[in-house]
Amino acid sequence: MKAWLCCLVHLTALGFLLGAASTGLAQNAHPLSAEERQSLDEGQQKLRAALDALNDRAAADVADAAIFAKGLAWGLRYDATFTPADVALMQKGLARGMERAQALAAGKHPWSTRTGKLALAYVSRIDGSVQPYGVIVPAGYDRSKPIRLDVVLHGSTRPVGLSELRFLSRFDAGDEPGKAEVAEATTPDMPYIELHPLGRVENCYRWAGETDVFEAIEDVCRRYAIDRDRIVLRGMSMGASGTWHLGLKHPDRFVALGPYCGYVDTHRFSETPLPTFVKVGPLPEHQELGLHMLDSVDYAANAGVVPAIACMGEKDVFFQAHVLMGEAMQREGLTMVNLISPGTGHVIDPVTHAEQMRRIGEFAARGLNHVPNEIRFITWTLKYSRCHWLEVLGLKHHYARAQLAARLRGETIEIDEPQNITRFAIATAQLPATPKTLRVGTTELAVPKSIGSASRGIVVARSATGWQIAGELDKTPLVGKRPGLQGPIDDAFVAPFVCVRGTGRPWNAAVQVYANASLERFAEEWRHYFRGEAPIKDDTAITEDDLRTRNLILFGDPGSNVWIARALPQLPLSWTKETLRFESVDYPSADHLPALIIANPLAGGEGRYLVLNSGHTFREAELAKLNYLLFPRWGDWAVLQVEPNREAATAPLERVVRAGYFDEQWKLPAATGP
Repeated sequence: MKAWLCCLVHLTALGFLLGAASTGLAQNAHPLSAEERQSLDEGQQKLRAALDALNDRAAADVADAAIFAKGLAWGLRYDATFTPADVALMQKGLARGMERAQALAAGKHPWSTRTGKLALAYVSRIDGSVQPYGVIVPAGYDRSKPIRLDVVLHGSTRPVGLSELRFLSRFDAGDEPGKAEVAEATTPDMPYIELHPLGRVENCYRWAGETDVFEAIEDVCRRYAIDRDRIVLRGMSMGASGTWHLGLKHPDRFVALGPYCGYVDTHRFSETPLPTFVKVGPLPEHQELGLHMLDSVDYAANAGVVPAIACMGEKDVFFQAHVLMGEAMQREGLTMVNLISPGTGHVIDPVTHAEQMRRIGEFAARGLNHVPNEIRFITWTLKYSRCHWLEVLGLKHHYARAQLAARLRGETIEIDEPQNITRFAIATAQLPATPKTLRVGTTELAVPKSIGSASRGIVVARSATGWQIAGELDKTPLVGKRPGLQGPIDDAFVAPFVCVRGTGRPWNAAVQVYANASLERFAEEWRHYFRGEAPIKDDTAITEDDLRTRNLILFGDPGSNVWIARALPQLPLSWTKETLRFESVDYPSADHLPALIIANPLAGGEGRYLVLNSGHTFREAELAKLNYLLFPRWGDWAVLQVEPNREAATAPLERVVRAGYFDEQWKLPAATGP
């Protein structure tokens, strides 16, 4: 076997085993001695000072050094005991952070021209946090020639304080000449660069973990000459689940998918006979609907757009996951490629993996076809709306199957009657020529001559009389739910956001106590499990730039939070000091409050979300347990009842009275009673 393939198999398997390895390390762990703590604290202060001295540089330029300081800070905050190896890892992190900070101060960054394994980082647009990733650059990399990129997603690993430093240690071969020369001498000569995102540790590449993958891709494309038409997505275990999840929902972003042993749904996977698993039984209707956003098996038809070469061990405890996906593809008229490794369990078999990589290589060599003559695209939400030259812009009902199928036929585009779709776009700028005619179902539409080569695309919408051309893409106003503004509440935290603390006099003390405690809880859960500091401001400190560039996450009531008061007249509810009216049902405001997400109705906030009184709707109990439990609990909205006499210092508790989704116009459905 080629040396580079052996290395690849080892690294991918290591990603799955990382969690088990870290658990084993804890057997000999102990609290830091006074001397160890003092040494690390002093080193941390020096590193922070060195990084502060670089504050005239762009944050992105300092990220490769700052990530070591961040890794140490999280380790000391969240881990109570450490093995000797952990202490050595933290000391090395201090040294490596200082080495890079000193190099940057001298105007140098020697790691930027190195090949081999490298520990790098970027600054996330979501929360301004520094997030790590690893790359493996082949020895023969030529910066003048665009190269294929393989995005390799790691397996499940329990989030701990030292997660970043342990992850970085897999890729940090040093920057100084001596170590760099040794590292480069042993660099595998792969025909691609490998990118290993951390994905904010453990979420199956959902929510901010999904954003992390795409932000890491963009950062690698900024640093290296990447051929964007040859980006492969693959991974093992949780990494395979992430590959199914991201690849089938973004089928025009990747040239091929390589999932090795990954789950594809929630219910069936939760029934795996493992002692640590939690069975997900029948859920409330709104939670069942939300699973259609996450379960990749529902997007099986999109494997007709992006090729998937899957692998599974014959004796893998998760074998049925790929059986489930194969059955789904068969129902879509597709045949799943699933290479079975004889006699193996939940591990990577080198022979099977070599065949997978060979087949992936064939697709990668051809590159992406951005203008396929035929497309059939399936989605269940406007969160996943685009496939090459087609984009879904409106649905009849969210979390119901929607299908858009089209064919290029000379000067005509034939479109099957769209299913569960109210408007869509054709990106004519991507086509060889602007079509003259559209045939949507049985309706034939002439493309206006005004839509020419300078137009990015055409918007087609269903009216009371049938399908019609609504105008040019980017010039046609979109109302109601639309791509990027479709909910649920948890979707507000995949893009830049700021939490807004109410500082005024609340209408009801119990509600404000809950709101403040809820904000504190979310900030801690975000810090611990999404590895960043949640941006928080007082309501009086919010600027027009915040309104324009971030999702506003508002905590409090109209008395305490000025932004809730401003938005209240345009919200789909009635809220006074005495009564909260929601779905035509009245609740006492003394101990009830709304949690919701909506397209920001405030002038200047167009294109952003506005959220009331909620962070993520899954909590510590799910975040600390199993990644398949991270599904939306409240949908777009919930009415919460809080304890009227609860102390401010205690953890927030709420009873969900009602929860559900707004309709496609961000309105409440007809009331059905409490």
